[in-house]
This record gives sequence, structure tokens and C-alpha cells, in this order.
Amino acid sequence: MSLINGFPHDGVVTINRVILKPEYTLDELQERVAILCENVKTYHSETGFVGGFVALNSGAISNEGSTIGQNVESPLKGKEALIVTFWNSFTDHEESHKSDTFQPLFRNVLELCENGNEEIAYDMLWSGAAYTPEQAEAARAAKEKYARVQSA
Repeated sequence: MSLINGFPHDGVVTINRVILKPEYTLDELQERVAILCENVKTYHSETGFVGGFVALNSGAISNEGSTIGQNVESPLKGKEALIVTFWNSFTDHEESHKSDTFQPLFRNVLELCENGNEEIAYDMLWSGAAYTPEQAEAARAAKEKYARVQSA
């Protein structure tokens, strides 16, 4: 089972990091990004776009998953967003950005960004959805029966 239905095992993930300028609101960012994303879905679902999501920095920093300090809050809370898209290939992604319908909407989003834009492409190495309760139970049973626990 894949995490994103239809996403190929050798697909490409692109990530835009947006830091909102102080003079703009989160509502303005959401509206402009929604219009841009709708354009990509409309014009590129048949030319390589598989899916995507937009995530906002909540401010929380995991003390269990971080090694940079404890009990801190991100200074970019509420003003940093990641726009993550999934593509069949990097070529498909690049062609989508050349679209006459895409470019004006993209520039509208960039007006809000204090950090400019750098969109990085990543080759997918792994993705997966959580197990169902039944699958998780079976996985635990198999580990207990067959797996050797490695100690640090």
C-alpha cells in the first residue's frame, strides 16, 4: 500500500518552504496557495502531478525527536509553510511550471514570501501508510516469533 495513491515508487517529491512576510496574513497565504494548487490539479493531473499537501509550522518542536535543545518553540510558528507535491518525474514537474496559467499564480504566492523561493526535488526512497489494527497485531506477533532484537 502506498501513502499517496498512484504515486510511483520512483516518483519525485518537491518541497517549497514559504516564510510569510509580516505585512501579510495567513489567510492571504492560504487563499493564494489554494488557487495555485487548484490550478496544478486542474491542468497537470494528467501530465505527471500525483498529489500534494501544504503544512503550517505549528510552533511545536519535538523534545523526543530533536537534538538541538529542549522545551523550545519555533520562532516561525504560524508564518512558515511547506508546500509538498508529488510527481511522476522531475521533468513533469518542470513542465508544469512553464505553464502560462501557473506562472502568474506562482508569482502571487512569491509576493508573500520573505525568503524568496527555493524548491528542492527529492527522489522517493520510502513511503507507507500505517497498519490497520489487525495488520499491526500480526506484525508484532511475527516480530516476537521471528525477529532478533538488536541491542545498541
